[in-house]
Amino acid sequence: MTTTTVAAPSAGIFAERYRALTVGMVALIVLVAFEALAVATAMPVVGRALDGIALYALAFSGALAAGVVATVLGGRWADLRGPVAPLWAGVATFVAGLVVAGVAPSMDVFILGRFVQGFGGGIFQVAMYVLVSRVYPADMHPKVFSIFAAGWVVPSMVGPLVAGVVVEQVGWRWVFLGVPLFVAPAALLLWRGLAAAPAGEERAETGERTSIVRRLGWAVLTAVGAALMQYGGAAGGAGLLLLAAGLFLLVLSLPRLLPPGTLRGARGLPSVITLRGIVGATVIGGEVFLPLILTGEHGLSPTGAGMVLTAGALAWAFASWVVGRRRYDRVLILRVGPALIAAGTVLMALTVFPDVPVLFAVLGEAVAGFGIGSAYPTLSVLVLELSNPGEEGENSASMGIGESVFTVVTVAVVGVIVAVFGAEAPVYLVCFALTALMAGVGVFVGGRFRS
Repeated sequence: MTTTTVAAPSAGIFAERYRALTVGMVALIVLVAFEALAVATAMPVVGRALDGIALYALAFSGALAAGVVATVLGGRWADLRGPVAPLWAGVATFVAGLVVAGVAPSMDVFILGRFVQGFGGGIFQVAMYVLVSRVYPADMHPKVFSIFAAGWVVPSMVGPLVAGVVVEQVGWRWVFLGVPLFVAPAALLLWRGLAAAPAGEERAETGERTSIVRRLGWAVLTAVGAALMQYGGAAGGAGLLLLAAGLFLLVLSLPRLLPPGTLRGARGLPSVITLRGIVGATVIGGEVFLPLILTGEHGLSPTGAGMVLTAGALAWAFASWVVGRRRYDRVLILRVGPALIAAGTVLMALTVFPDVPVLFAVLGEAVAGFGIGSAYPTLSVLVLELSNPGEEGENSASMGIGESVFTVVTVAVVGVIVAVFGAEAPVYLVCFALTALMAGVGVFVGGRFRS
């Protein structure tokens, strides 16, 4: 039986009962976001320092693969035993991975640390979704997920800069060893918050526990397929075989991890998971080549190109704050959100022409950011609302897996297109057009959550 803490509708997520828990969870999200963004800045130095440039990509794909498997494990674990145990296990594993990566004497050990780190992050992030469903009343969920989304903003603006300074002034190892120092106070707040607003425990039927092993097996195949797609996209024409092999594994395994009908956007919960994958993939796929275009065609510095991307992060946070303040028509939000992403992608695409002002890229980032910022928290709330008791973790895991795989596939496809046909304006336009078209599909999926 589900034990749910009910509060008066007037209570807020920063009310005394919830304050420590809210701040603790957001702090952990900020640290995860910082690490995800900072590692890209530090990796060139790490690869040279550990003589491991040949294994460079594995440092990213290993963490991704581990996260896919961990998300499945963490979601089912949280459903069976409640979110507290997987939450703490995930935090501890995440910190252990950071320490291993920070003290790594070789690239092999560093990659192991990244794998452990990705595994821990996957477990505790999905456990947080279940924790939200158990602790906070349903009318608070939009505000909680809105502030979760906003937790990525500051790291997106200052993460690469801070990481660069740390690498240059202190050393790359402290990009990894420094984060655990901040995890400790966040974990203390989380512990105090759980004491004030304990999460109910959920136990599924004993027979269902045997499904965990099967799901983990499919998750491993999905992780391998996603990694092969990632490698294939980076390898260009030579990676077409890897791309095909990865796609085959995903076609075989991914449907086993998602609610039936997800890949065709079936009504109800499947359409929510489909749309989450679409909006996440189109925003990343739409901007993946934007810094290259801005630096190559418009002469911006890497810092200047990064500032353009910051416009999207700020709009994302602002939109999340807007939808978290009151309840809006969800069908409208979930149709307008993808439409804004498509429109923003078109604006960004225009910058392939040198005569088009950079302002179009800034506007495109802002428009697309507002689109995803309004859709993300809404989709997170719907996943919990449409889940049966004891299935919140599994469905939240499906949402995370779908988003990761959709994003990997999209980036791999546009990467291969550019690698095969060349980094030319017409080729970039084709890539932008594909992602905008995919976002357009999301407009039609947006209203299908109603059965």
